[in-house]
Amino acid sequence: MTSASIVQRVWNYCHTLRDDGVSYGDYVEQLTYLLFLKMADEYAKPPYNRKIDIPKELSWESLLSKSGAELETQYINILNELGSYKGMIGEIFFKAQNKIQDPAKLYKLIHMIDDETWTILDTDVKGDIYEGLLEKNAEDTKSGAGQYFTPRALIRAIVECVRPEPMKTIADPACGMGGFFIISHDFISKNYDLDKDGKKFLKFDTFRGWEIVSSTARLCLMNMYLHNIGDLTSDPPLERADSLLSSPGTLFDYVMTNPPFGKKSSMTITNQDGTQSKETMTYERQDFWTTTSNKQLNFVQHVRSMLKAGGKAAVVVPDNVLFEGGAGEKVRKRLLEMSDLHTILRLPTGIFYAQGVKANVIFFDNKPAAKTPWTKEVWIYDLRTNNHFTLKTRQMRYDDLKDFVTCYNPKNRFKRKETERFKKFTHDEIAARDKTNLDIFWLKDESLGDMENLPDPDVLALEIIENVEAGLNSFEEITNTLNGEK
Repeated sequence: MTSASIVQRVWNYCHTLRDDGVSYGDYVEQLTYLLFLKMADEYAKPPYNRKIDIPKELSWESLLSKSGAELETQYINILNELGSYKGMIGEIFFKAQNKIQDPAKLYKLIHMIDDETWTILDTDVKGDIYEGLLEKNAEDTKSGAGQYFTPRALIRAIVECVRPEPMKTIADPACGMGGFFIISHDFISKNYDLDKDGKKFLKFDTFRGWEIVSSTARLCLMNMYLHNIGDLTSDPPLERADSLLSSPGTLFDYVMTNPPFGKKSSMTITNQDGTQSKETMTYERQDFWTTTSNKQLNFVQHVRSMLKAGGKAAVVVPDNVLFEGGAGEKVRKRLLEMSDLHTILRLPTGIFYAQGVKANVIFFDNKPAAKTPWTKEVWIYDLRTNNHFTLKTRQMRYDDLKDFVTCYNPKNRFKRKETERFKKFTHDEIAARDKTNLDIFWLKDESLGDMENLPDPDVLALEIIENVEAGLNSFEEITNTLNGEK
């Protein structure tokens, strides 16, 4: 069977469980538990004969021999017990809960997974199956999972521009479901002839991530494991934590990330009377250039602080990071001075599962302290103007990003040429702009004033929704400020 057919087969069963109130996210989570147990069982047997730290009474086979209420009880017991283990096992089952209340349906799901021998599938196939499930989960707008899933075509283009090398470290402080790790692993594996030490470093020492949402961290770990990153008993390459709270204590060669959308960081406070309220967070860090509650500006500062001298970064940021005054202006000025902010990709709308976002990718190299600004010129590629995408009828593909990758000239970015969509602006030109504004565009929008060039109605509808949601977000920020938030 092809990976696509297995994905469809496994996914179809979700519709049956939906009748019992099991969401797409819950379904993928239950699949994660069961797949992990099944593969651990296969690795414990010939020809692998690996030592797996899962006792017989908590193993996959302990589920196969039971049904009904006895099966449900055993499944819950496994989830509870394995959640206390160390290493990858404990992280996968951390605070795990059974969301399938009908034992008969749990029985069917277990035996559907048991019908496949997962370890004989190569890494690409296993990884494709799980990535397919994660993408289907992201497509379900009600689940909210889309905010943790970055379009893989965009990640591939970013990775091809950054060109990570073997024996170097890659970090993502908001790793979501692990897309940057998966595609970086694939890029290094296919573009370099790795020796034994290189393969070991790629598997165990290359990647490090942070994810604050426990359920998303679990899916990320499983995704990495299926793509041959880490193993059953190794220390997990991911921390369940708010990465902005402190410096990681380790510097990295590359940081690639798409931080969560939304400008403000907040935490939920439970009051004495049992009610809950949200409190806006600011991060008091000495290694930050400025203190702000703007989450996106904090991530830009955090990424810069994570890089080795000469380290490379690519960060997805909303438009406000490019033009906002106050803290935004200060961050942009310091970024231009203390790093080489050499490239900005203006992204089209309609490519993210979280709507209402106009975003860009900023590429910069970290540099040591100097008397003059490191950024000499910023190259901007405008993929937004006159491009219209939707998630359903016209998804953005890698082919739509090929021209950007070509213009970026990854093998030697110092030999670039201007095109209609790719222009350079000197540091002096940018410094002369009000608030050091980097939200620069020059192409004429062909749909303005020309009825013949209007995009399809579904694209127009989506753009209206995105603009309304972006406006509502702005109004929310104003309201919060008027209510005394800083």
